[in-house]
Amino acid sequence: MNEKYNALFTPFKIGNVEIKNRIVQCSMGGTSLFGWLEPCHFDKEAAHFLLQRAQKGVGLVLPGMQCVRDTMGRRWLYQNKKMFKELKPYMEEFHKTGAKLFIQLAAGFGRSMAVTPWMVALGKNPILNKIASPIVDVQYSCASASETPNRWAEDMPSRPLTVKEIREMVDAFGKTAKMLRDAGVDGVEIHAVHEGYLLDQFTMENWNHRTDEYGGSFENRFRFPVEIVQCIKKYAGEDFPVSLRYSVKSYTKTWGKGAVPGEEFVEWGRDYEESKKAIKYLGDMGYDFFNCDNGTYDAWYWAHPPQYMPDNCNLADVEMIRNYTDKPVACAGRMLPETAAEEIAAGRLDAIAIARQNLVDPDWILKIQEGREDEIKPCIRCHNGCFNFAKYKGTANIQGLEDSLHLGRCALTPPTMQHNRYKIVPTNKPKKVAIIGAGIGGCEAALVLKQRGHNPVVFEKADRIGGLFLTASAMSFKENDKQLIAWYENEVKKQGIDIRFNTEINDLGVIARQFDEIIVATGATPRKMAIPGFEKCLNFTQLLREKYPVGDKVVFFGGGQSACEAAYEMVLQGKHPIIVEYAKDLVPAQNVCLSNASFLRDVLEYHKVPTYLEHTIKEIKDKTVVVASKDGKNVIELEYDNIVNGIGFVPQPVGGKGKNIHRVGDCVAIGNLRTAIWRAWDVCMKI
Repeated sequence: MNEKYNALFTPFKIGNVEIKNRIVQCSMGGTSLFGWLEPCHFDKEAAHFLLQRAQKGVGLVLPGMQCVRDTMGRRWLYQNKKMFKELKPYMEEFHKTGAKLFIQLAAGFGRSMAVTPWMVALGKNPILNKIASPIVDVQYSCASASETPNRWAEDMPSRPLTVKEIREMVDAFGKTAKMLRDAGVDGVEIHAVHEGYLLDQFTMENWNHRTDEYGGSFENRFRFPVEIVQCIKKYAGEDFPVSLRYSVKSYTKTWGKGAVPGEEFVEWGRDYEESKKAIKYLGDMGYDFFNCDNGTYDAWYWAHPPQYMPDNCNLADVEMIRNYTDKPVACAGRMLPETAAEEIAAGRLDAIAIARQNLVDPDWILKIQEGREDEIKPCIRCHNGCFNFAKYKGTANIQGLEDSLHLGRCALTPPTMQHNRYKIVPTNKPKKVAIIGAGIGGCEAALVLKQRGHNPVVFEKADRIGGLFLTASAMSFKENDKQLIAWYENEVKKQGIDIRFNTEINDLGVIARQFDEIIVATGATPRKMAIPGFEKCLNFTQLLREKYPVGDKVVFFGGGQSACEAAYEMVLQGKHPIIVEYAKDLVPAQNVCLSNASFLRDVLEYHKVPTYLEHTIKEIKDKTVVVASKDGKNVIELEYDNIVNGIGFVPQPVGGKGKNIHRVGDCVAIGNLRTAIWRAWDVCMKI
C-alpha cells in the first residue's frame, strides 16, 4: 500500500467505541436494514450489502436512514419485536468482520419529502388524506416545524408538527435505541441537522416560525435534536454512542434556490456563525460524533455532489467547524481518500465519510491496501441508479415507481443491492459471441460474457473504446467519466478480450456464420429536424471532442442535460452560450437526479446564460437564428457564431433479426449509462 494512505487505517474512538479505521460508509437511501418506504422489516438485501462492505474493509457502517415511524402503515419502529430478534444474530455475524455498525434513525423528511403526484393529491386534500392515513398519511410524513412549501411540490405546504407529535417521536428514539443496543448494534446516528431534513427545518430561523418551546430562540430551535439525544442516553445508557449527521452551512438562498461554489450570497439557512455555536452546543448536550457536509434539498448538490462540483467540496467548511467541538468529525462529499488521509494525518480531520463509491466498487478499500488503485472502478456521481429523484418546473418527484422502491442500486454495477437478480453464473456451454460496438454497453457485455466463460469478440469502427461516451467525457469537469473509460480499457485488456479496432460491421450476414450469438451495441446518432438551415448545426462530438472553433456566441438547440453540460463547459471557456428549450424548464427529464439538474439550472442562472424556455428554433440563417415561443406570439432573431444540435439522439442499430441477435444500449432505446450497462447484463446472463 502506498504510504500516503496510512492515516486512513489507524483506529479512532466515538465515545468508548473504537473504530478500526477512519473509513465511514455513509447512509444511503434504500440501504436501510429495516427496509425503505415499505413497512419496516429485516431487509435481507441490505443486510447482504452492508455485511459485504464490512468484510471489504469499511470501519464504521451506517445503513440507510430509518424513520422511527413507518412511512407506510405508521407503526413505530420499536413495536416490531420480530425485526429486532432477527437483527441480533446478524450483528453477531457482522462483528466477526471487526467493523462497527450504527443505525441511522430519522425523525422524518418534513418539507423535503420527495412527494410524487399521487402523494400531492393526498397532501392537498384533507379528506382524501384522512381516508388514506391508516396506510400512508402524507400530511404527517411532510409535517415540518412550520407551514413551509414542499421542495418537490411548492404549492403543497407542510403543516406544523404538534408538540404532542414531537414528544411522541422523541420518546420513540429512546425506546428504539435501547432495543438496538440490546440487539448488539454499536451506536446510532441521528438524521439529521443536515440537508434540510425535518430536524434541520426546526433549527433554522427562516424555516421555523413557531412561538412555542420549539421555536424562536437558538435553544428552542435546537430543542428537538437535543431532546432526542438526551432521551437516547436515558433509555440506552450514557455510554451508548450517538452520532449526528450535520451540515455546516446550508448554501441556500431561498426556497428552491442554492448557491453554487464561489457565489456571493446572503445565507437563508444556517451560516458559519450559528454553526460554530451549534456544533459546540450539540456536543455539550450529548452528541459523540459529527458526520458533516453542507447544503439542503434546495442546494442539494452540496450534500449529493454531481461531477460538476469540485472534489472535497465540503472539506474546508468541515475542517473549520472541527475547531469548535471536542468530538470527532468526519467529512462527506466527493472526498478523495488521499486528501482525507493527508488531513487526518495532520490532525485537521478525524474520518472520511464515503457513500456511493461503496456502491460502485465493493473492493475499493482492498485495492488501495493492495496497491491496485488503478483497478478501482470510479463513481461518476450520476445518481442514475442510487438516487434519481427528479423534478423540473411544474412537477412533483417524477421518479419511476420501481426506482422509488429500490434506491441504493448502482448504474455502473448492477449486482449492488440486487445481487440475486444480477450475478455471474459460469456457463456450461461456452459460445463465441460477436459484439458490434465498443461503447460502454459493448464493453460491459464483453466483460460479463468473459467472466461467465464465453468467448466474446468485439468489432469497433473507431480506434479506441468508449463510443459516444468519449464525447460525454470530454468536458473539463468530467474527470470521473475519463477515469471510467480508462477503467474499461484496463479491464478488457486484463481479461484478454479480443477487440478488433478500425473494423466497421454494417451487415451482420458477413459475420453470422462465424459466431454463435451476435450482440449489437452500435449506439445512437444525433436527431435531426426538418427546419431551414439545420445542416449548419454542429453535433456534440464536433463541439466537445473534436473541438471545432466555435467563436463566442454558441446557441444550443435544446436544453436537456447534455446541452446544459456543454453550455456550462462553454461558460468555463469564457464563451457566451444561449439555450433554446421547448419545455418549461431546463433538463426536463425523468431520470436526471434533482441534485444534478438543479446544479445545472443554478449555475447557468448564476452565469447569466440567456435561456429561452417554451421556445423553439424556426430557422437557422448564416449569422442569426429565428426563435419563436410555443404559441408563436414571440418571435426574435438572435446572432450566433455557431449553433449546436442538442435535441437528442435516435437509436442506430445495425440491421438484422434472429433469435441469436441481441441489442443493448442506446441502439435499443435512448437512455444513459445505467440502461446501457443493465441491458448488457440482461442479455449476457441469458446467453
